[in-house]
Amino acid sequence: MTFDNKPLPGGVGVEVIGLEVNGPVASDTAAALKKLWLDKGVILFRGLGTSPEVLLELSRCFGELEPHPIEHFRLPGYPELILLSNEKDLTGPVYEFDGVPTYGRIPWHTDLAFATTPNAGALLRMVKKSEHGGQTGWLDTAMAWEALDAATKQRIEGLEAKYVFCPDLSAMRFNRQKGKLLQPTSKNLPRFPPVAHPLVWVHPETGQRILNVSTLNIQSVLGMSQSESDALLEKLIAHTLQPQFQYIHDWEENDIVLWDNRRTMHSAFGHPVDEVRIVQRSTIRGTVQMGRVIEEEQQEQTA
Repeated sequence: MTFDNKPLPGGVGVEVIGLEVNGPVASDTAAALKKLWLDKGVILFRGLGTSPEVLLELSRCFGELEPHPIEHFRLPGYPELILLSNEKDLTGPVYEFDGVPTYGRIPWHTDLAFATTPNAGALLRMVKKSEHGGQTGWLDTAMAWEALDAATKQRIEGLEAKYVFCPDLSAMRFNRQKGKLLQPTSKNLPRFPPVAHPLVWVHPETGQRILNVSTLNIQSVLGMSQSESDALLEKLIAHTLQPQFQYIHDWEENDIVLWDNRRTMHSAFGHPVDEVRIVQRSTIRGTVQMGRVIEEEQQEQTA
């Protein structure tokens, strides 16, 4: 089985051309796909078919899949796939942006940045797109690191930052969203202790350096005064969110996008709450611990 690829608009990620998935993917093809994923960070697939089996077979090329711990979110009959939909009920929060009640808005973030072991990646397939909005963006944080000036690179090597679970956008300290909460989440969410992650991740498979500033979760730099920490993080985040590091995808139904969660951030732009949007997702299990839980005494020192 062979395939080709071409760059996505803007220079972040690639689209795979000519791939067919009709069953288990041949080992040499799977290895080539995984190498491309590690090289490029973001891959778009189109026209592979609509069955959950296709998404599963493709997903298994990139590592062990992680079922969602809450059974309610699983696609019935497929524990390794997540079904995200607002067709029957609204489990997530609703915000008003520019006068429009909006569902599914999640600012730039790395999945599980509030945990010690982020997942390795994920694949998202559009089953039914909303009529308006609904785009998803990816941001290459390895490219952002490479574009930093040498003095800043030297300054932040070895620094750690505090990250927290942030289910309410009003709790964000940086990249704050100008939206009004209309309806809170209906989910019973677990509590997570704060964690410390390096500001500069080293990718466990490629050795790349990565600028780690998940804007949804990051709170402060450990060991710095708040004013010094805020100034540094505002500078790093402004640098990272530049358009040249981003790919914004306008979905077509049956598109699949794969991303490396360790070298990218992503953002869901949201859509009008009264428009149905349905996606399926698989998650590639993370196997390398990249952060640590902050002990209670240290939390008090950095509060």
